[in-house]
Amino acid sequence: MQRKIYIENMPLDEARQLWMNHLSSIGFCSPLTETIAVESALNRITSKAIYARRSSPHYPAAAMDGIAVRAADTYGATERTPVVIKPDHYVEVDTGDYVPNNFDAVIMIEDVNYENNGVSIIKPAVPWQHIRSIGEDMVAQDLLLPSYTRIGPFEQAALLTAAVDKIEVIAQPIVGIIPTGTELVNYGSVDMAPGEIVESNSHMLAGLCQQCGALPLRHKIVADDRKQIKKAVLEMIEQVDMLVICSGASVGREDYTAVIIDELGELLVHGLAIRPGKPAILGSIKDKPVIGVPGYPVSAQLVFHLLARPALFARQGISEPEEVSIQCQIARKLPSHAGVDEYVYVNCARLPNSYYAYPLNRGAGITTSLTKSDGFIRIPRGNEGLEAGELTPVVLHRSRHTIDNTIVCIGSHDLAIDILADLLQLHYGIRLISSNVGSMGGIMSLRRQETHLAGIHLLDPQTGDYNTSYLKRYLPNTNWKLLTLVRRQQGLIVKAGNPLNITNLADLARSKVRFVNRQKGSGTRVLLDFLLEKENLKSENIYGYNHEEYTHLAVAAAVANDACDVGMGVYASANVLNLDFVPLAEETYELCILPDLIDPEHFELLIKIIKSQEFIERVTSLGGYNLEGSGEIRLSSQ
Repeated sequence: MQRKIYIENMPLDEARQLWMNHLSSIGFCSPLTETIAVESALNRITSKAIYARRSSPHYPAAAMDGIAVRAADTYGATERTPVVIKPDHYVEVDTGDYVPNNFDAVIMIEDVNYENNGVSIIKPAVPWQHIRSIGEDMVAQDLLLPSYTRIGPFEQAALLTAAVDKIEVIAQPIVGIIPTGTELVNYGSVDMAPGEIVESNSHMLAGLCQQCGALPLRHKIVADDRKQIKKAVLEMIEQVDMLVICSGASVGREDYTAVIIDELGELLVHGLAIRPGKPAILGSIKDKPVIGVPGYPVSAQLVFHLLARPALFARQGISEPEEVSIQCQIARKLPSHAGVDEYVYVNCARLPNSYYAYPLNRGAGITTSLTKSDGFIRIPRGNEGLEAGELTPVVLHRSRHTIDNTIVCIGSHDLAIDILADLLQLHYGIRLISSNVGSMGGIMSLRRQETHLAGIHLLDPQTGDYNTSYLKRYLPNTNWKLLTLVRRQQGLIVKAGNPLNITNLADLARSKVRFVNRQKGSGTRVLLDFLLEKENLKSENIYGYNHEEYTHLAVAAAVANDACDVGMGVYASANVLNLDFVPLAEETYELCILPDLIDPEHFELLIKIIKSQEFIERVTSLGGYNLEGSGEIRLSSQ
């Protein structure tokens, strides 16, 4: 097959219908069965009706601790005229004991008074009192479970009680996963060279298979060699019910998935009108479905979710679990390409007037957008996006309880926020999510009332004060409180040993010095511009002034990885990555909180954590922090 230099743009609904019809035609949707022990059947699906083989209980059983008696022997018993039952006219029983045929009632031990010549009772028994009759729970040949029932712990107990120790269930589909790519290395590899990538997609896909009730079978990494990939495909296709090939789904010079599927079987689709995941491939080899997923993890999991997941449930004869969604307001505008269905991962939180959705990074290679997200938004094909504040459904993969117990912090980044988030979760089960958009971005979010609090550190060059003038200007009629989190050292982050001997801001203008900045609107950028102006230095003379990062750690990482020579940030970030630091100023980093939006208990616990010795010790250990006054309300608008 000649190399293809383009891919299709098939609408998702059309591709899914074509795919599922093809799976039916090759027999994939006809489940296979197997017989297994009930003890091993947790979460398996019954393939046919299961009937009880034994009644339960299979004998008359005592329902209480006490004595078994003949009811007729107790008639006439009252408090004034107790009835005494002789020892040979009763038998002691415990709950579950067999009640002999000559007795027809059980009296609770609490109602029995023992005497020398027997027992006395003051209340008559009625026939079959406190006795479980044969078959009270189930009778032999009762239908226990219908076909296509998922086995849980309760079902296991019922089956074993009914003398059913083996059952016929739907066989779990076996899914082969082949990771391809010359650049891939196994996790745990050390001293990775530039260009090498840890192979993690196959592990993620294996977990997704297990969530669908399938058994994953991972192949070792296969290099970008057509013959090697073809050999691996032919080996795996004999062992599995479905095959997933990771990477090689596009039309690059080393992308062979589509070529091999077309050569060995039937290529149905190459290219979907979705984002991420456009290069997805659907086909079959030897009447077994084959899916080619892109190499980026976000794309790979989305293609699996949209196409492999429904196929695996169909194979087991059951419907996909119903998706749970909530209506959320979008916190910021989301433009989209009108020609595709776009899936955007979001965080969610509850504010008094609505649930809000906060879009995460949309890059297909950003694995953390999956780990951090609470769900996703689908922007349908033909729609150019969503406006800020627009209501839209969010499909959840995290619990509503977690979302309701979330504090949102939008604004400037600081490592102390991460520690605060960990301690809130550890001690109180409260989640703190943060979006690093800079101090001004945080204030604007407060103004729009779409966040509980904002991390800010904006210097007023006129007064030398932090934050106050900005809050009074942008939040004039808002109830806010300004809480001190930390004081911290800001300065220049340089390589270990400071090889370029950078000692002050003037050195940034030297010809061979590469700088990385923080984004516009961040407090760090405001501080830098203030210091440059104070020393009469021009930003246009600094190479890299417009090269921006969004967190202090990202700046430090850029220096550590030789993407630049120096960056502006806090001492703690330099310390974490074993870099050197040139101090320039100490600044105040504060939290502006809207009491009308945050849960009062959450507010109280937030302050409690900030004032705790554990928080103070962990932040202090990072270096470059002064925690005097931390947790105190410095200023209130009312």
